[in-house]
Amino acid sequence: MRRLRIRSFLVLAPATVLTLSWAAYVAVAIAESGSAGIRLGEGRPSHAGLWIAALAGALMTAALLGYGLRRWVVRPLEAMGRGAREIAGGDLDVVLPASRIREISDVRDGFEAMVAGLRQSVADREALEEERRFFIGAIAHDLRTPLFALRGYLEGLEQGIAATPEQTRRYAAVCREKASQLDRLVSDLFAYAKSEYPETVRAGEVLDLKAELRGAVEGMRGSAEAKGLSVVVEPPDAAPCLIRGDAHQLARAIGNLLDNAARHAPRQGLVVVRCKPEGERIVLIVRDNGAGFAPADLPRIFEPLYRGESSRSRDTGGAGLGLAIARRIFRAHGGDLTAANRPEGGAELSGWIPRVRD
Repeated sequence: MRRLRIRSFLVLAPATVLTLSWAAYVAVAIAESGSAGIRLGEGRPSHAGLWIAALAGALMTAALLGYGLRRWVVRPLEAMGRGAREIAGGDLDVVLPASRIREISDVRDGFEAMVAGLRQSVADREALEEERRFFIGAIAHDLRTPLFALRGYLEGLEQGIAATPEQTRRYAAVCREKASQLDRLVSDLFAYAKSEYPETVRAGEVLDLKAELRGAVEGMRGSAEAKGLSVVVEPPDAAPCLIRGDAHQLARAIGNLLDNAARHAPRQGLVVVRCKPEGERIVLIVRDNGAGFAPADLPRIFEPLYRGESSRSRDTGGAGLGLAIARRIFRAHGGDLTAANRPEGGAELSGWIPRVRD
């Protein structure tokens, strides 16, 4: 449908007046030329005929302009007013009439775009609210489980159930373990909350990601050796992998990736880490030779508090925040983190960060 501008509509209005008045003038002249009561000297209408022509032209013009203004200007504006009040009342299913006036139609299109944006915002808010409820419920469950066990063992110590020194040491060891689980969970929650603010890590110093990786690997040597794991850093050369970022945050991200690989690798297993430049990126890869991710779990690996069915145990599955924190840190540095299963078996976590040239 072709649209008119308001100024075009205003230009057409006097043209319509003249056209309809001329048409009425011609009609009156034809009518009077055959009239018996009024005689015209040269075929011109009488003064009464001129008034009739002017009045008829004005009435027809007013009728047409009124119809056009009502249909294409007034009704859409009234509908927008009603729609705004309906939206204020929470009803987003608003339908507005079309208009042949371009400015009114543009306002209508903008109004509908606003309504579509509001619908999307409401849907996003509902999704976030659902995620928040799930998050709070999961946190409550994760805190309650070790607290319940801790309280039970402390009550056992208080009531003297642990009658021998050996039992007392065992109860105390369990209490320390549960307290450590609570400490890890609170630490992960704090790190996850902090990772929601990427502006705190984007403006950092120039770092060698390979050096950070080697430091993280050395930090986990003890726990890896206790499980019989071999941790190999590839390639062995000392070529730097320069990036700009927050060393503390990156160390946490790398540590989370290594911790995930170490938890899921079998005893006497192998963890391979690589850090190398690829074009304008520095790529970090962590692989293990474990069972890999379950196909059903793979799309949800980076969801907060998600633990696959194969790692629901708190002893092996962690708090379910490690990979979510790592991905947020990589993204805050302008990169990303992905997960996949290797064709030969095992899981592979691959992240990248923009490279800084020497």
